[in-house]
Amino acid sequence: MIVSKIFSALLILYTVSLSATAQELTPVKGVTAHRGFSAAYPENTLTAFQTGINAGADWVELDIHKTKDGQIVVSHDGATGRAADKNLIITESTYKQLQELDIATAFRKSKGLTETQCPPEKMPLLSDAIKLILKQKAVKLSIQPKADCVADAIKIVRELSAEHMVGFNDASLKYMSQVKQLAPKIPVFWDRGPETNITEDILTAKEKGFETLVINYKGITAEKVRQVKAAGLKVGTWTVSDKATLLEMIDLGLDRIYTDDPALLIRLY
Repeated sequence: MIVSKIFSALLILYTVSLSATAQELTPVKGVTAHRGFSAAYPENTLTAFQTGINAGADWVELDIHKTKDGQIVVSHDGATGRAADKNLIITESTYKQLQELDIATAFRKSKGLTETQCPPEKMPLLSDAIKLILKQKAVKLSIQPKADCVADAIKIVRELSAEHMVGFNDASLKYMSQVKQLAPKIPVFWDRGPETNITEDILTAKEKGFETLVINYKGITAEKVRQVKAAGLKVGTWTVSDKATLLEMIDLGLDRIYTDDPALLIRLY
């Protein structure tokens, strides 16, 4: 009887130990759909964001600018020529003028698609993207301010009661510091270049209250990952979309990977 009880107790301890070990070994994926599912759909469009959600990403990432009439729109570039059928400077254009553009033009041409296969897309407002995210609970939104519009963006986030569903990412210390000053509970993913001084970055991140360092994949190493995690911070990388490099990044045990192809990254995990 006593032996049986001892055996049962040991079995429970062994099972708990295995469970804890499994949890430690399970990677925190942090799959981040860079500008949405931009490998397969026009970047920074509602279609790219929705397909990123459908693919099972953990985060959808986008870029924002401010228009001449004060609207916060989703665009990586400050001008529309790379993606759209006409080149307009966002700060010199009204939202109405930007709505006349087809921002799927370059993607359609690069893929050799017809308008039926790749319909025209309008430039979204940040509020449009947030409302899309709020329709579900699993996938969050990472906002990258490409211009001085952090306060505007946070105001929109608050108006939509979306603080729990967003984060901010960028290399700008100024912009990321503004996020923490205005909304301390919103997570910041501080983007760093391949040649960055990781020791200084860790000190700055701790001082500013940033949660994550996101290091360009060309400069990330196992030692840098160890240093960041030892400091109590999370670590990620940007932006990787080919299978071989994605596998290398997965092996590093990162908390966050930016990719144009979230479906591929999820399959590799």
